[in-house]
Amino acid sequence: PSTAGYRFYCENLLNESSVVDQKMELAIRDAFEASTMNIEEAVQMSCQIMSEMTNMTTGAIGPDSSVQTLQHIKIFPLDQKNLVCVFITNTGHTETKNFHFDEDIPITDIESCTDVLNEKLKNIPIARLAARMEEIRPDLDAVVQRHDLLFTAFVKAFVRLASENVYFSGKDRLLYQPEFEDISKLKKLMSMLDSSTVWKQIGASENAVEISTRSGAQLTWVNDLAVVRHKFRVSNQESGEFVVVGPSRMDYEKVVTAVEYVSKMIENMYHAEGDDSDHE
Repeated sequence: PSTAGYRFYCENLLNESSVVDQKMELAIRDAFEASTMNIEEAVQMSCQIMSEMTNMTTGAIGPDSSVQTLQHIKIFPLDQKNLVCVFITNTGHTETKNFHFDEDIPITDIESCTDVLNEKLKNIPIARLAARMEEIRPDLDAVVQRHDLLFTAFVKAFVRLASENVYFSGKDRLLYQPEFEDISKLKKLMSMLDSSTVWKQIGASENAVEISTRSGAQLTWVNDLAVVRHKFRVSNQESGEFVVVGPSRMDYEKVVTAVEYVSKMIENMYHAEGDDSDHE
C-alpha cells in the first residue's frame, strides 16, 4: 500500500482497544518492577525487549536538557583514583558517571569540590552546566588543590549529561529491511537515530505525513519510513517520547498498543520515584 493507504488504515481501521502482546507485556512489566533497576535502566531494557519482539528499531527520547535542572550531586569515592558520581535533576531523574583519574586525588578535594558544585550549580539547566563551570572556576581554585583534574572531569560529564537524552536499541535491524538497501538512505537514517532534534522536527520535514491516534500516539511517514511515537510526562513541564522506527509495512496495531503501554509504565515509574523522594 501507499503512504495514503497506511494513513487511511490507521485513521479509520486501527483497533486501538486491542491488548498488548502478552509476552511483551510480561517482559516489560518485569523490567519496570525489578527493584534493582532505576528509570533509565528500565527504559533501556524496554527498548531492547520491544526491538527484539517487533524486529524494529526502538528508542526513547528523554526530557529536554534545557528545561531540566540540576538539583544535587552525590559522590561515592572508591579509592583515590576512582569515584562514582550521581547527578540528580529536578524531575528525580538520576544519571551515574564513573570517574577515573591517572593521579591520586585526595578525598578532601573531592568532597570540597562537590560542596562547591552543589552550592553553585543547583537549579542550573543541564544544558548550561558546562558553561557555568567556567564562571565558578575561581571558587574551585580557592578550596581544591587538584582543581584542574576535577574541573576537567566534571565539565566532560556535564557535556555528556546534556547530550545523552537519546537511546535507541536495535539500530542494526534496519540493515535487513529491503526498503533501506540504498546505502546513502541508510547512512542518513542512522545519523537521525542519534539526534533528539531530528525526532522533534520529523513531522515538519518535507514529504512527511503525520496523524495522531485517539489515544495520543503520533504516526509519521517519511518516504518508506514509519515512526510511531508516544509522549510520557515526567513532570508538569517536561516530557519525553518512546519511539519505534521501521518500514511502512509494520504491524501498526501491535506497535501502537505496545508504545502506549510502555509510555504509561515510564510515567508511572517517574511519578512513583517522585512520590518516594517527597517522603524522604
